[in-house]
Amino acid sequence: MRIQKFSRPAVILMATVVVIITSIVVANATQTITTPNAAFISYNLTTGMNSAAITPASNRSVLVMGCNTSTNPAGGGQVSLLHLPNTGMLWGGLESPTEGATTTTTTAGSASTAGTHIVYIDSHHLVDIQVASADTIQIYNGFGATKAGNVTLVW
Repeated sequence: MRIQKFSRPAVILMATVVVIITSIVVANATQTITTPNAAFISYNLTTGMNSAAITPASNRSVLVMGCNTSTNPAGGGQVSLLHLPNTGMLWGGLESPTEGATTTTTTAGSASTAGTHIVYIDSHHLVDIQVASADTIQIYNGFGATKAGNVTLVW
């Protein structure tokens, strides 16, 4: 039995078709990975004081993580927060565990009223992140002494 060879132009045409199809598949398979944005805010607040207002990114999920680094009580909490411009904040996350606790509690809600609790970031539940306005949040120190720490927003 004799095997017949294809003509040279037919082989080049087939190779070209394979290259084009492969290129289309590879072009559609690419993935865009973006670097997240972040804001880092340090605080050092005396009793009963609020931090400056913090404006989270709008219309996207923002991870808000806070920790009180002062001893007695140190702690940390986090929420996923959605800032709807001129409307308010929606959130859900985990409070800082209380001293001696082996579990932590959840926090969730929505508000635009100043002073509304979002998440505790110390183990006595006296330092918290609150709603400051429909478009901003703040850190509040309700503890009987000066407290320091930081809050990070990632979006």
